[in-house]
Amino acid sequence: MTEMLTGAQIIVQSLLKEGVDVVFGVPGGMNLPTFDALYQSPINVVLTAHEQGASHMADGYSRANNRVGVCLATSGPGATNLVTGLATAQMDSVPIIAITGQVRSYMIGNDAFQEADTVGIMRPVVKHSYLVKDVKDLARTIKEAFHIATTGRPGPVLIDVPVDISNEKTAFEYPDSVSIRGYKIRTFEEGDDAQIKAAAEAISKAKKPLLYTGGGVILSGAAKELTEFARKNKIPVTTTLLGLGGFPETDPLSVGMLGMHGFEYANYSVAECDLLIAVGARFDDRVTGKVDEFAVKSKKIHIDVDPSQIDKTVKVDYPVVGDVKNVLKKLTKLVKAPDTKDWLVEISKMRKDFPLVYKLRKKLLPQDIIQRISKATKGNAILTTGVGQHQMWAAQFYQFNHPKSMITSGGLGTMGYGLPAAIGAQFARPDSCVWDIDGDGSFQMMSMELATAAKNRLPIKIALMNNNQHGMVRQWQDLFYESRYASSVVNPLDFVKLAEAYGCVGIRVEAQDQVDAAIAKAMEINDRPTLIEFMIEKDENVWPMVAPGKPSHQMIGTYESLKDNGAVAQPRRLNSEDESDLSLS
Repeated sequence: MTEMLTGAQIIVQSLLKEGVDVVFGVPGGMNLPTFDALYQSPINVVLTAHEQGASHMADGYSRANNRVGVCLATSGPGATNLVTGLATAQMDSVPIIAITGQVRSYMIGNDAFQEADTVGIMRPVVKHSYLVKDVKDLARTIKEAFHIATTGRPGPVLIDVPVDISNEKTAFEYPDSVSIRGYKIRTFEEGDDAQIKAAAEAISKAKKPLLYTGGGVILSGAAKELTEFARKNKIPVTTTLLGLGGFPETDPLSVGMLGMHGFEYANYSVAECDLLIAVGARFDDRVTGKVDEFAVKSKKIHIDVDPSQIDKTVKVDYPVVGDVKNVLKKLTKLVKAPDTKDWLVEISKMRKDFPLVYKLRKKLLPQDIIQRISKATKGNAILTTGVGQHQMWAAQFYQFNHPKSMITSGGLGTMGYGLPAAIGAQFARPDSCVWDIDGDGSFQMMSMELATAAKNRLPIKIALMNNNQHGMVRQWQDLFYESRYASSVVNPLDFVKLAEAYGCVGIRVEAQDQVDAAIAKAMEINDRPTLIEFMIEKDENVWPMVAPGKPSHQMIGTYESLKDNGAVAQPRRLNSEDESDLSLS
């Protein structure tokens, strides 16, 4: 006999069928039936301090282990608090299932207490959305939601469940498969053989090929395939912010991050290549700068699972629609290795002539701190970040060697993301070392989630770069607004006391000779979160930088400009003791 379950029980059983072991959320009147059903299940329910925190935790969880993150919220304000987190996931193609409570189905549209048009509000920031009107549709809806979230270009899916649907009973049968009319995504995930062949021929003939790799490499699980393809064909690799870790930065073919705050020599490599091979990247504005002057010397290949991204920003010569992992496998078999010897020598010279550096000062410098964290963790930690200067310093000065090791808000640029994402990542990979590199302005937007981290005894480490300001805003005000600091100074806060108030360990570092000891102490603490407040140089800037409206190869704050102003320049240090091992010769 088929089991009769309430809608709330069906939600829980469906999540179990999908292998969900943890959910993040906040209960309220319209989703209490679901929380009650979860209370009686083996699923770990993480009560968050704020619904936005729940969405970022689900996001960080998903990015850390390539599984679907699940977050829960009640109707009205609970649901609307998820908007920023779902928009963050949508921009960065992260699979999340958001299940929200809703007022009784027969009250929808009557301005009932805590009612909001959740589907209407969320439609622009999710891949797909559902309003469940019949309990008999609930199991199928959940199955479809997981399928949509994880196939093609991944993304968040919303399921809005009226409370009366949660309480109604029906027979529970979970579908074995999904068939959605108009959504036959798997038909092109393997890639078109003719497109792949044309791309392979172009690569084989290139003299200066360059791989430009993005977050799609991470999402596809294609780091191994990318590394094999690059090494076999001796093609250098530059990565986007979200692509960091997709190719090991210890590899001699690594050219590092490109873009607005990318490495000087990476941007020059893009400008000089004759074939740019975009893999799981979308030519966003932070990479291209002035589009009509981007990589003008090159032909372009674009490999992406989402056909809508092809020719969206930059016209390409060889489009390849398909999952990048599958396409790279086929290209590896087809490509005849091009002669890149002279090109590698040229890139090696650019690396030596235009290193990534920063000016030495008496006060604490975030670049040095991050390099010390990189050395202490041997590049093996999971890094999350907020958004701002600290995010760019982390991208520049931490050495990423593994996929899923850089978890940050790329497309939307969501301040406050770092702490809850670190919590989600720690739940996803409990045996991993997780660091949140954050700034005082960004951190305060979600600092209440320290309570969640402390309650769950998570050993996350927070390196807080405190310059008492919205640093990136201040930098722009210095450069483009004649140093008029309009609302860029942050209200001062004692973050050590804040951490201790939540039950975390708080450490303040004010001198360079305290840095290593503080990092070591944080690494030893495994039963609760540790926050290190680094009192950094207030006026430190992120260099190099591509100014708005300028092409990516025209940067300010370059190595030459730092060297010429008389300051001592400290180069980016690698975890390798002998940097000569990284020669391209």
